[in-house]
Amino acid sequence: MKEETALGFSGPESPTLPDLLRCVHCGLCLNHCPTYTELGLETESPRGRLYLMRGVSQGRVPITANLVSHLDLCLQCRNCEAVCPSGVRYGHIMEGARAEIMRDGRAPVAWRASRLVLRNFFSQPRRLRPFMTVLGLYQRSGLSALAQALPGPLQSLAQMVPLVSPRPYDVRGLVAAPLDGAPSLRVALLAGCVMPYLFANVHRATVRVLARQGCRVTVPEGQVCCGALHLHAGDRQEARRLARRNIDAFLAEDVDAVVIDAGGCGAALKEYGELLKDDRRYAEKARRFSSMVREVTELLAELPLADGLGSLPMTVTYQDPCHMAHAQGIKAQPRALLRAIPGLELREMAQPDLCCGSAGLYSVFHPNMARRLLRRKMCDVASTGASVIATANPGCHLQLEAGLRLHGLPGRVVHVIELLDEAYRNGRRAV
Repeated sequence: MKEETALGFSGPESPTLPDLLRCVHCGLCLNHCPTYTELGLETESPRGRLYLMRGVSQGRVPITANLVSHLDLCLQCRNCEAVCPSGVRYGHIMEGARAEIMRDGRAPVAWRASRLVLRNFFSQPRRLRPFMTVLGLYQRSGLSALAQALPGPLQSLAQMVPLVSPRPYDVRGLVAAPLDGAPSLRVALLAGCVMPYLFANVHRATVRVLARQGCRVTVPEGQVCCGALHLHAGDRQEARRLARRNIDAFLAEDVDAVVIDAGGCGAALKEYGELLKDDRRYAEKARRFSSMVREVTELLAELPLADGLGSLPMTVTYQDPCHMAHAQGIKAQPRALLRAIPGLELREMAQPDLCCGSAGLYSVFHPNMARRLLRRKMCDVASTGASVIATANPGCHLQLEAGLRLHGLPGRVVHVIELLDEAYRNGRRAV
């Protein structure tokens, strides 16, 4: 990226000065920021980044490659936002700043590469499917195992590549209905972009558990990627386009709730109202849509769990996905569901809500920082002695699986909903 000497944010996505001035520099965010706790640098803290953005907004600080590098290293985990006593909307501010930098052509190569990948694959299901098919064939051919056996950087890269499900979850329409009586709830499931290929079993478990609670479950036609990664990369234009398509697809269904089993997607969908607030055609529809969104553990915690949970004699530790814990405030619900499973022992980590280093495509463009955070996370996991890591977001899931492989730790990573599904299946076998 070439050096720029332009001052100020000037576009429609710009962070507002009142938002930036809410920060009173108290420093309570510092020890909750992954990059600050690793590096100890003020410029790699929420307070430092807000000060830099405030300087840009007031025309005191130029937008240079060095300044952008400090913003770029932020994981956008929003842990700082969750603990801020002044209510600084850090996630919204950072997304706006990145959008302005992207719009003005001052974005680093990593941001432009992210936009290219996201627009051409994540936004295009017809292109994503053949790519995932080829990746799955590569893994099942044995070449993947060979690559992981090689020494050096190629081995580490091969260990980070996610496994593609042999049976993608590509169904649409009505997928489950209660066997007896009227449904307690009519819900629509977001299939998402990569979830059907990398975590098809999570979707299947979600549908089975919801049906067991008496829900009627549909997977609407016409839905697309939620746009969360586009927002993080500063591509608000594409995120809005995807949001409109999802709103049209889901509001066309006669449902009580929109259900998500990927924490990061849930945060994005719940903020469609904010994203489209200035869109005359979609502002009201976006607010209505967002009010219907429920993360699956959040929804299940609101319902009385159906009888029939069997025993799962195992030790489990729970990793809080950042955009569930910090952006949505969903922390108690997954734990309540885990504790409801007979025989399951929940062992808490010292810092279960500290980012694992995944952060969408962050681990691709900032592998060193991502590895440092993952190493800390795996030490925390190992200290619990748990044999299972439960989480509720695909990025965390992939990062934690890579952590087990890279650090030679035993165990497995599962979605909370998979453990509930497993417990219900054990309950049926015990009858």
